[in-house]
Amino acid sequence: MQNKGSLSPAQYQQLIKAKCAEPFSVLGPQQESKTKSRVSVFFPEASSLELIDDKGKLLSKAEKQADGLFVASLGTAKLKKPYSISAQGEGWQHSFVDPYQFTAEAYHAVHFIDHAPENIYRQAGAQIITSESGVSGVRFAVFAPNAMSVSIIGEFNLWDRRRHPMQRTDMGYWVLFVPGLRAGEKYKFALYDAHGHALPDKADPVGFQQEQYPSHSSVVYDHDAYQWQDKAWMTRKNHDPYHQPVSIYEVHLGSWKRPDEPDKRYLSYRELADALVDYVKEMAYTHIEVLPVSEFPFDGSWGYQPVGLFAPSSRFGDADSFKYFVDKCHQQGIGVIIDWVPAHFPEDPHGLARFDGTHVYEYEDPKKGWHPDWNSCIYDFGKDTVRQFLVGNALYWFDKFHVDAIRVDAVASMLYLDYSREDGEWVPNVDGGNHNYEAISLLQWMNTEVYKRFPNAMTIAEESTSFAGVSRPVSTGGLGFGFKWNMGWMHDSLEYISKDPAYRKYHHGELTFSMVYAYNENFVLPISHDEVVHGKGSMIEKMPGDEWQKFANLRAYYGFMFGHPGKKLQFMGNEFAQGREWDHDGQLQWHLLEHPLHEGVHHLYRDLNKVYQHFSALHQLDHEHSGFRWGDLHNAEQSILSFVRFDKDGQQAVLVLCNFTPVPHQNKRFGVPKQANYRVIINTDQVAYGGSDYDIAQSVQSEAVPFHDMPFSITINLPPLATVMLVCES
Repeated sequence: MQNKGSLSPAQYQQLIKAKCAEPFSVLGPQQESKTKSRVSVFFPEASSLELIDDKGKLLSKAEKQADGLFVASLGTAKLKKPYSISAQGEGWQHSFVDPYQFTAEAYHAVHFIDHAPENIYRQAGAQIITSESGVSGVRFAVFAPNAMSVSIIGEFNLWDRRRHPMQRTDMGYWVLFVPGLRAGEKYKFALYDAHGHALPDKADPVGFQQEQYPSHSSVVYDHDAYQWQDKAWMTRKNHDPYHQPVSIYEVHLGSWKRPDEPDKRYLSYRELADALVDYVKEMAYTHIEVLPVSEFPFDGSWGYQPVGLFAPSSRFGDADSFKYFVDKCHQQGIGVIIDWVPAHFPEDPHGLARFDGTHVYEYEDPKKGWHPDWNSCIYDFGKDTVRQFLVGNALYWFDKFHVDAIRVDAVASMLYLDYSREDGEWVPNVDGGNHNYEAISLLQWMNTEVYKRFPNAMTIAEESTSFAGVSRPVSTGGLGFGFKWNMGWMHDSLEYISKDPAYRKYHHGELTFSMVYAYNENFVLPISHDEVVHGKGSMIEKMPGDEWQKFANLRAYYGFMFGHPGKKLQFMGNEFAQGREWDHDGQLQWHLLEHPLHEGVHHLYRDLNKVYQHFSALHQLDHEHSGFRWGDLHNAEQSILSFVRFDKDGQQAVLVLCNFTPVPHQNKRFGVPKQANYRVIINTDQVAYGGSDYDIAQSVQSEAVPFHDMPFSITINLPPLATVMLVCES
């Protein structure tokens, strides 16, 4: 270590201990004088090293200065790039292009990374690029502002953290371009914290593909390789989900259906692209919503404890396979919604928690940064780098995977500083209140960016409180979401339908109250996975009465749901009255479709979807007062409701009649808005659906008898525990 121009002892120690923070200043080409330069190479396994020019000719033999450290002296101040290294050891020889000659390519990753949120996935992580001199490889960039040092490790360097130290930049990113790497390479980041302590090896926070346990390695992925076939869908015109039908099939990919094989493996994305998409098409849904597909380590979290926000879970295949799934949906005219989790993340050591030994991604104060419900970390919504990370991730799924919508999980937990906390366990905002202003502005920014860049996109909030303006424009002070789940309707209507019909007259308001606030937001009516798990029982188990009444109640309830204003969402299995509550470790009880009552519910749900899509009055004005008019509102004694749905031109009207007792009614009079013939389009009591087939006319003529504050009326038999829909035919 005494030769002129060599590394100092301190610099050498940094290399052998993988604690070198500025490798560009000690490795690669270094100018010694106006006429001389050197190339320093650290290759611990080598016994000798040669420097080779871009034509394959020997430039210089390197001198070994210490174990692993070689220096090649050159009689020229200018070294033509790219040059290569030929390393020899006992019985082996290895040639590679020196990564430390590519300073400009490495630094380029962070030049404009903070200028736009999408730069987080265009610049950071592992990007496949070609250098100015024509060398292909992978540029790595990772944010770890408080680390002492960061190295890339992988199969390409025997997971040796000494081999590829990264360069620190003044933006807190660490960068390096490694020539010769291609898609499929496995890698992680090895970090030392500010005190020199080794941290657990970390997966790439912006990694596009990840492996499962035990490696949790990131995988280099080429987003340009997949050839999309959904141009017609992506360029469609007149897309207007507010006035068009939206009927969502919510799916947990791992338990929808399992292959009939001993290992009980999951269906892959490509298998689901056939079986699931065909099923959804047959059932006439408009959208599939999948529980979070971002990589997550624990099966039991269903994806709601994600670690790799930029990587589709490898449980079901690689990233190309997920693209294929989305592509196939679009080719069949089905939209794809993914659940997105920006509220929190788990503490798994390979993930984001204390990423560089400090709270890079999460709030430092546990009163803000720790979620007591889910034992997980809460993102620091006020930190610029975290905000870009999250907003960029939302854009990423629309951009790179062509998803049509994101349903944002646990929004209420983001909005309120005291969410699930007692007095003294939370920190008030600057005004002394409980609103998290940082999270509010983040959600507004996210929605603004999504709708600006992807006009056909949808964002949907799972927000369980009465926070004002969730689905109202940011320009008017709203959060900017397109839609919000109607948790109030879900809770009240399920409470009502679970009661014995004899007592429903005392709870009539639980069905009608939703119309008091139905137009405060753009609502989706959700019967989600949360309602059929953790001891809540399946939908059919919630219903009172004997077997016939249980199924009749459920059919009537589904009919009421499709008549009520709001887009529709149903969790898998509910559409055929799954017998037991959902089990994520198994599959749906498909054998139940062999039983007439279950098959009847299945048949009904398919017909409800078709009727809902066909008749514009049932969907065009879901979010406008003019699309709804009460008829029989106050008949609590008989537990009967009637109301009319209208289309935007006022030309079509659908009358919805609900009888929530097992008592049929003959010649029951209901008010109608027009003098016309009214034809039955849905009767949940039909024998084809498992009903009693109580005798009712298939069409009735209105009379000039005012009723229910309407100028005309009809009389019709009303079946027991049933919903009947009739379309006005002028």
